[in-house]
Amino acid sequence: MKPTLLILSDFSDQHLEQIRQAYNVLYAPRPAQRSAEIASNGAQVQAVLTIGSVGLKAEEMALMPNLTLICALGAGYEEIDTGAARARNIVVSNGAGTNDACVADHAMGLLLSAVRGIPQLGVALHQGIWRTALPLPANVSFKRLGILGLGTIGQQIAKRALGFDMEIGYHSRSARQDCPFTYFDSLLGLAQWADFLVVATPGGPGTRHIVNAAVLDALGPTGVLVNIARGSVVDTEALSQALRRQGIAAAGLDVYESEPAPPQQLMHLPNVVLTPHVAGWSPESVDATVDLFLENAERHFAGLAVLTPVV
Repeated sequence: MKPTLLILSDFSDQHLEQIRQAYNVLYAPRPAQRSAEIASNGAQVQAVLTIGSVGLKAEEMALMPNLTLICALGAGYEEIDTGAARARNIVVSNGAGTNDACVADHAMGLLLSAVRGIPQLGVALHQGIWRTALPLPANVSFKRLGILGLGTIGQQIAKRALGFDMEIGYHSRSARQDCPFTYFDSLLGLAQWADFLVVATPGGPGTRHIVNAAVLDALGPTGVLVNIARGSVVDTEALSQALRRQGIAAAGLDVYESEPAPPQQLMHLPNVVLTPHVAGWSPESVDATVDLFLENAERHFAGLAVLTPVV
């Protein structure tokens, strides 16, 4: 008999069919569907597939007495109550490594777009404005790149930045012994040093608004911020004010505190590039995340350890 799996995020028909080959699927990507499925069928659920920003609450776990596995598709799992899972001996896994390259590609795309003003240059050209009437866009090469969070995604970003002959510094909870980059023991110090700051740290209470007005002031009027991590890491109102008064030069963002609603404070600003949380999305990366979930779940229900455990 197939185990019953509750899915709490959007999937294509192709991937749903792939998952249904091995599981009895309850598909509830919307809040109302989620509440109804848990209330009606929670006792049947043995596994939950979610994403970090959607998560799974302790009170929801309590309505699923047969739940033994929670899987997050991407690397993040900040809205999964891991403490409640641990207390129940529920295994939690994530999709570590499946979309790192895709996210790093997107981060560099946002950086290039924000520094060079590529979207705005396209608009100007469509309006008949030639380069001689426009300010010169800055170089990306040979600048100082600060990375907040040098995990697997941060390291992929650093690898790409080296191709632009950039000097790399980073801040994280502790210095890494396996990389040659300059470690800063404070984010403020990193921001003061850097020309560009890329946010690649996990979300959650411990990093909420860690990029605040003081950090943006330290980054300065020629600085550029890129965030491909979690919207909660950046104080949106402080960023809006910094962009409006040219306290920093520009920003490129893929994640927002307000999502899935767009960040109203940042809409239509001429010095910001916005994308709808797609940094980790590509055909290749989504295929990889689904394949890893299926392998982790198969191992779990066979009595084996998952490949990417969180709890």
